[in-house]
Amino acid sequence: MIFVDACFGKKTPYTPVWMMRQAGRYLPEYMEVRAQAGDFLSLCKDPEKACAVTLQPVDILGVDAAILFSDILVVPLEMGMELQFLKGEGPVFSHPIKNQADLDKLDVQKAIDGLEYVYETIRLIRGRLAADKALIGFCGAPWTLATYMIEGQGTKTYALVKKLIYSNPQFMHALLKKVTEVLKGYMERQIQSGTNVVMIFDSWAAALEESAYFEFSWSYMKEISAYLKLKYPHVPIILFPKGISGYLDKIDGEFDVFGVDWSTPIELAKAKLGGKYVLQGNMEPTRLYSKEAIDEGIDHIINVMKNERHIFNLGHGILPDIPVEHAKYFIKQVQTRTKI
Repeated sequence: MIFVDACFGKKTPYTPVWMMRQAGRYLPEYMEVRAQAGDFLSLCKDPEKACAVTLQPVDILGVDAAILFSDILVVPLEMGMELQFLKGEGPVFSHPIKNQADLDKLDVQKAIDGLEYVYETIRLIRGRLAADKALIGFCGAPWTLATYMIEGQGTKTYALVKKLIYSNPQFMHALLKKVTEVLKGYMERQIQSGTNVVMIFDSWAAALEESAYFEFSWSYMKEISAYLKLKYPHVPIILFPKGISGYLDKIDGEFDVFGVDWSTPIELAKAKLGGKYVLQGNMEPTRLYSKEAIDEGIDHIINVMKNERHIFNLGHGILPDIPVEHAKYFIKQVQTRTKI
C-alpha cells in the first residue's frame, strides 16, 4: 500500500494524500446517510452506515487512505458516561467527572468490549475497501478526552480541567491513566479488526503550557504508541498534537508520522522533526475555498518537502461548506504534481 509505505518513509510513486474529516458534511452523499441514521451518534453505532460513509471519499475523491468513521467521544461514552450531541452545542456529557466516585465508576474493560460496533465497522470497511487502499483507525489523546470528560463539553478556557492539573495533579493523572488503558485496548482491537494505520488526535494540545503538556498529554500519547509499536511493529502510528509548534524540540517517542497542523510552518516542522519522522500535512483547510489558493498551498509544501518523507493532508479537518469539486481538485493536483 502506497500510504503504508509512505508512513515508513519508503519511496513512493507520488506523495499519498487524504483529508481529516474527509467523511463529512461537505459531501451530499454523507448527509443522505446521516439523515437515514437519524442522528450523529446513531450513525457512529451503525456499522453498515459508518462503513458506507467511510468509503465515500475513497470512491468520490480518490484519496489514498480511508479513515474510520467514528468519534473520539465513543470511548468515554462506553466507559459509562452519558453523551449527547446537541444541535448548536456539539457533544455534551450530562454528568462530567467531578470526584473520585465519578472516576471509580468508569469501567476500562467494559469500554473496550462495548466498542464492538467500531470493530465491526472496521471489518466491514476492510472487506469492501480496495486492497491497495489503507484504512486508518484512530482515537483521541487521553488529554483531549479527559478535557471533555471534566468540562462536560467543548471549552475556550479549559478552566475546570486546568484547575485540576495544578490543584490536584494526582487525580488528573489517575483519570489519564484510566483513559490510557482503555485506548491501548481500543487501538489494539482496531488493529486486530483490520486497520492498517492508527492515528491519535490531540485536539486540545495547545491548551497547555510546555511543562504541563509533556507531563499531562505527550507522555500518555507516547505510552500508547510504545505499547502498540512493541506488539504491532508493522502498523504505522501517526501522532497529531494540534498547535504545539513551540515545543517541537522536545518531541520524541516510538511512532512513525508526525501530523503538522496548519499553524505550524512546514519549514519549521521539517527542520525540527523531518529527520526523525515522516511529516503529514499541513495545507490550511480554508485554502480549499479557492483553486488558486489550493495551487499555491500545494506548490509551497512540495517546494519545502521535495516529495520526501511526507504525506499530504490538511492541517486540520475539512470544513462543511467546502465545494466537493475543490476537494477533488486538491486530491488530484497532489497526486499529479508529486509524481516521480
